[in-house]
Amino acid sequence: MANLSTARHSLLGPSVPSKPLELGHFMNPYERCELCPRECKVDRAHGERGVCNAPAEVMVARAALHEWEEPPISAGAGSGTIFFSHCSLRCAYCQNAPIAHGGVGRAVSLEELAGMMLRLQNEGAANINLVTPTHYAPSIREAVRLARTRGLGLPIVWNTSGYETPSAIEENHGIADVYLTDFKYADPERASRYSAAPDYPEVALRALRTMVEAAGNACFDNIRGDERMKRGVVVRILLLPDGLADAKESVRRVYSEFGTDVVFSLMSQYTPPELVIRANGMPDDQKKRLERLPELTRAVTRDEYEELLDFADELGIENYFWQEGGAATESFIPDFSQAVNRP
Repeated sequence: MANLSTARHSLLGPSVPSKPLELGHFMNPYERCELCPRECKVDRAHGERGVCNAPAEVMVARAALHEWEEPPISAGAGSGTIFFSHCSLRCAYCQNAPIAHGGVGRAVSLEELAGMMLRLQNEGAANINLVTPTHYAPSIREAVRLARTRGLGLPIVWNTSGYETPSAIEENHGIADVYLTDFKYADPERASRYSAAPDYPEVALRALRTMVEAAGNACFDNIRGDERMKRGVVVRILLLPDGLADAKESVRRVYSEFGTDVVFSLMSQYTPPELVIRANGMPDDQKKRLERLPELTRAVTRDEYEELLDFADELGIENYFWQEGGAATESFIPDFSQAVNRP
């Protein structure tokens, strides 16, 4: 996330109390996996793999402080990010391709995962930022509970593609404090072309309704002199090449339903495949997929991005994050090669 700025004034709102999660609700969620909207129903507990290609064991690619999220997420020393391997959406243009498509990372126990959270807290993290957690959600929730019994006191950020089921979000009551969610597409055809998920627009909208109900209006405090988000929902809309009309419709659709109940983050940092490969490499299957999508080889232009920002202004959105400079030409992609042995 690059140089995010905002014209935000007061976004303070009441914190919404979370209801307790009933222990034992899941018997074995990995035996007939329905953790994401794809509902593959594969038996991950016994070695089968679904669309996400994830095993039942939690796999982590990186756990480290990260300074390039939105300012109230990366407050103080940075956000305590934990990047989970694999992904249920598997977008063709993913800048984290080695972990989302290639499965870079290693299996960790719940004890280890809880320990990572506590280590990040000791290093000064503003929060624990769970990146792409959906396909390991039951295990991650248990690790959060364990870490809290051992002194974890930071807000939990659920950093998601937005491709979630309402029931999965409901299971996060008492776990997730902040939702940092994408709203990738309003157009089903683009969702199908780039993520093989034509149902994404309607699925993401239903999930977003549940997130807003669960997290409530944005609520902030201060950490080391910086404003930190304690509760609330940030909706990220990434401008893609040839995607201006779809990005505008995403902004319009979300704003028309939620207004100021969510905080917008309008992003220009789409990273062309050449830069992704240079940073961390790319699995062969994703390279072949991108060969059929020539429009994705370029970065978005400044004029395209300015038009999206102007559109947000015209709608009356007064407070949103926006990116300055050449976000797509700067290296904000984490180096996953250095973190496999020590998540």
